[in-house]
Amino acid sequence: MTEAVPVLQGLPPLLDAHTRLVVLGSFPGVASLRAQQYYGHPQNQFWKIMATLLSSDAAIVLTMAYAERVQWLLNQGVGLWDVYASCEREGSLDANIQNAQPNDLQSLRTRCPALVAIAHNGGESFKHAKLTRALGLPVHRLPSTSPANASWTLARKLAAWREVFQMAGLLR
Repeated sequence: MTEAVPVLQGLPPLLDAHTRLVVLGSFPGVASLRAQQYYGHPQNQFWKIMATLLSSDAAIVLTMAYAERVQWLLNQGVGLWDVYASCEREGSLDANIQNAQPNDLQSLRTRCPALVAIAHNGGESFKHAKLTRALGLPVHRLPSTSPANASWTLARKLAAWREVFQMAGLLR
């Protein structure tokens, strides 16, 4: 008799009317769900990349409490969400996602009237690019910030993310 895999619920979107770029992940990993924080795994490079790109003092951003960091990110015009609202999965790997239920990505245009682009954080998220392209905005595939994406160095990831943030007009 096999044990049933529980249905996991994702995190609520972090978006507002000033969001210019939405970063879409696939689904939060175990550490992120436990902490109820986007990119909550200590080895995930998302917050380091955001702080490096969008702040003159990355160290300060990285020491902020999560709620402060989220508000800071929203103030920069960047929102967060995932392509999946719920799924069944053992562990944190995207390859283990089963029976996923998508989020309402079509609502991004109304939720974020200032939206100029969408960035998919990794390959699993980018599988939904057909849906996001239907919004009529530029859609970008970015290298995953996950520790599972060890084939890309931080410098290489940073360069790819910088290019997209530059195109979206988010860099000063």
